[in-house]
Amino acid sequence: MEQTKRNEAKQIRRVVTASLIGATIEWYDFFLYGVVAGIVFNKLYFPSDDPLVSTMLAYGTFAVGFLSRPLGGVIFGHFGDKLGRKSMLVMTLMIMGVATVLIGLVPTYDQIGLWAPALLLLLRVAQGIGLGGEWGGAVLMSFEYAPKDKRGFYASIPQIGLALGLCVASGVVAALSSFLTNEQFLSWGWRLAFVLSIVLVAIGMYIRLNVMETPEFAKVKQKGEQIKLPIGEVLSKYPGNVLAGMGARFIDGVFFNVFGVFSIVYLTQTLKVGRTDALLGVMAAAVVMMFTIPFFGHLSDRVGRTRIYFWGSLVTGLSAFGGFWLMKHGSDHTLLIWLAIVIPFGVFYASVYGPEAALFAELFDAKVRYSGISFVYQFSGIFASGITPIVATFLLRKGDGEPWLICIYVLFSALVSALSAAWIGNRGRAAVRRVEWETR
Repeated sequence: MEQTKRNEAKQIRRVVTASLIGATIEWYDFFLYGVVAGIVFNKLYFPSDDPLVSTMLAYGTFAVGFLSRPLGGVIFGHFGDKLGRKSMLVMTLMIMGVATVLIGLVPTYDQIGLWAPALLLLLRVAQGIGLGGEWGGAVLMSFEYAPKDKRGFYASIPQIGLALGLCVASGVVAALSSFLTNEQFLSWGWRLAFVLSIVLVAIGMYIRLNVMETPEFAKVKQKGEQIKLPIGEVLSKYPGNVLAGMGARFIDGVFFNVFGVFSIVYLTQTLKVGRTDALLGVMAAAVVMMFTIPFFGHLSDRVGRTRIYFWGSLVTGLSAFGGFWLMKHGSDHTLLIWLAIVIPFGVFYASVYGPEAALFAELFDAKVRYSGISFVYQFSGIFASGITPIVATFLLRKGDGEPWLICIYVLFSALVSALSAAWIGNRGRAAVRRVEWETR
């Protein structure tokens, strides 16, 4: 009996490690594009007389990645619910890795003209498809292996991959910016960050090929209970859960892309802060997030998923005002800039991102769970994440360089997410009361 428990614990650790490393690589690949889009791609692939137009075009291809993510979520969610989680995760990692390396090799607009942005767009679509299938499988491997009273904590560990991926992506770009001249960085330095992905993918593939399928899905497969069209079952049987999950996701997508992507452009172009200092601020927030994400995941097991998510959404939304005020008035002091990013992004944001994976997984039955959480997370990402840098750039211009319209937009997303989490909590409590009544 004791040996069995030790074997189970060892298997959980192996699965969680595989999910975390794979998720880190996927997020590194995806966010590297976002970090570079506003400081490199706008100049080399979308040249224009108006810097605003160039930046918005570059962010347009960034948004395309979010448009293609639902497609990846539906495709890999379908086969993940029919064939298994593990095999889909190997495929998504390969797609992301190849697309990212090729982005680092695409010639510039001056070299091949319109083919340059076209190829960039195509590879960004491939990135989106890969990540669309990756996230759901990674969190489910941990969620479905974990003890039921620790699912919030274990499902939050792959979520740390977002922080690690962002940390490595911003750290690599910051290091290249620091050690190379601006001409060297724009000429070839940024490409190294993309090509390096091939090393990370090789490590991730080795680890993922050595894990087993989740016990929960293995039972579904053993009983032959796979659904013929999982996404159809999700949309017909769980429409309320889908809408509530998408609403809850709103603050996650908006806040991340305002502080993790747009803030770099705001600091460097509007406040004239050095690129390395801005990137190091985001990197510092990501380091803090590695600890706060599992903390809030664990807290959701103790206090309740929806309660943490409700209050976390509101506090996170309000923190945008303090963060941008500090950026604006502390632009001459690097430490204040870092605090303006680290506290809202590294601490408060984790209160929603930590419990999020388990919250969404609990909305669906194991037979359609891969499809369900992938659809909720990826489809909502179109409006919650993909268009946020474009919206923020527009609102900054509309506010004559002042960030307060952006903060109001962030607060609006927080209110939507808080109300959605409250609905999920009320629905869950009603379901528990029904079961208690029926078993009397």
